[in-house]
Amino acid sequence: MTQATAKDPRGPFGAVSTDEEIVRRVAEGDQAAIAELYDRYRQVVFGLALRVLRDRGEAEEVHLDTFLQVWRTASRYDPGRGSVSAWLMTLTRSRAIDRLRARPRPAMATEDLGAAAADAGAPGPEEAMEQVLRQRRVTRALSALSEPQQRAIALAYYRGLSHAEIAATLGVPLGTIKTRIRGGLRALRDSLAAHFASEEETS
Repeated sequence: MTQATAKDPRGPFGAVSTDEEIVRRVAEGDQAAIAELYDRYRQVVFGLALRVLRDRGEAEEVHLDTFLQVWRTASRYDPGRGSVSAWLMTLTRSRAIDRLRARPRPAMATEDLGAAAADAGAPGPEEAMEQVLRQRRVTRALSALSEPQQRAIALAYYRGLSHAEIAATLGVPLGTIKTRIRGGLRALRDSLAAHFASEEETS
């Protein structure tokens, strides 16, 4: 019988990994795990962001930023404080509220902000500015990726396609698509980590 490995999304005897097991693997730097978590929750995360923001473009950015945050901070997840799905919803809602706060005042409907703030504590001006800066960092990091990586990640995180759907859309083998996305996520993680480390050294 084939023994399951740490990179295998399924456990012994073909049992599907729990959300907690996947997050643990993400914390260990397993790119396959973040892809699996994304496939499980991409529609839910995007749907929540869209309900709060009512703007598809902004919801797509929050969608991507949420999974990047998971990739960077998976080791901080505490099962004792709630399920993985609840954690993801909290991260998504918080970032969506940040985006509402960062909107130019005329474009921000008071009732929309009030309804969203009822579900999560709305941040102050400093947090809103940090969200804007974080989005700019992500955009710069994305632009530094190779064109194939950018296209694969855009289809996955902006259009919500699965790896198999991306492979069919681009006419590229599924394994190649997985490699591009994992490599792109690794490069994004390293780029953002280096930026944050630089900020800490100069602060």
